[in-house]
Amino acid sequence: MAVRKPLYYDAGDLKEMTTAMVDTIIDQCVYQYSLDTSVTLEVVSSGGNLGVLTDTRQQAGAMLTHASTFPSEATTPEPSTVTINYDKIQQTVVGGSPTSDSGFLWPAYKTSADEIQAMTLQDVKDTFIHPAINLLSLAALTSSQAGTYHINSSTSVSGSTRVSATPVFINTQADTSAYSAGDIPEDLDQPTTVTSYYLYKIDGVSPSTNIPLYIRSADDDLQSYTDTNFKTYLKEWMKKTAADSSDGFKIAYSYTIGLNRGSGMADTILTGSGDYQTFKAGEDDYRAQEFPNGTPSTANTWFLKISKL
Repeated sequence: MAVRKPLYYDAGDLKEMTTAMVDTIIDQCVYQYSLDTSVTLEVVSSGGNLGVLTDTRQQAGAMLTHASTFPSEATTPEPSTVTINYDKIQQTVVGGSPTSDSGFLWPAYKTSADEIQAMTLQDVKDTFIHPAINLLSLAALTSSQAGTYHINSSTSVSGSTRVSATPVFINTQADTSAYSAGDIPEDLDQPTTVTSYYLYKIDGVSPSTNIPLYIRSADDDLQSYTDTNFKTYLKEWMKKTAADSSDGFKIAYSYTIGLNRGSGMADTILTGSGDYQTFKAGEDDYRAQEFPNGTPSTANTWFLKISKL
């Protein structure tokens, strides 16, 4: 690993950047990635490749009838479980083709022998790109993670943009207030929404950045990059590294591996054994049905996760 100190001009003097100045370039790498991400999540109607999340809830058992007496609780069907699958997040990876390095692309630095030479691509990764990827892949949800994703149950989150108004997961339960003995036979499945969860992307914040010097290929003189050129090179290699790094800095999302990103998506279900109810609808029409009841219990909690591969 070779972390370099790029050179810059200060009032005509040639100086090495401090750690704080290098950090501004790392911050710029994060921002540039947020402008054009290479590992992208979107919300689809179904069939998303990130995986399947399941929501479970109780529904009423089927009604029984008898001509002369109410069917007993022992014979009346119990409430059953309804399962709804959510596979709404699609991950797409597109790395692109960065500008090739002919030996003069990257910033100049001074060696231990006081020689000035250009940073190699590996130097650039060690000094700028990999530290930026490290920031992006943290569990935190700040502008230092700009361009990456998280889950929230709110319809608006400061510092982030909602990817879609369509929830990626909805936690439902049986609506016990919707069932009534006087309405037997009740519809079996009468759900209510407990919580909807949405996919968000963290917004970037443009930082002030120190621009280093590079060696001109024409005459080996030192010159400052244009602001646009330097940021473009950083953006290209952030995209490339996040998409297909071969040395452990590729960004990936899943529900199983990595650090949790945002709210857990809880699947809760009522845990009662059934609310036995009866209703006499007529002289020879005795009805019984069991409704969902009990208190909510968490069956599962799902997290969107980010990792480096």
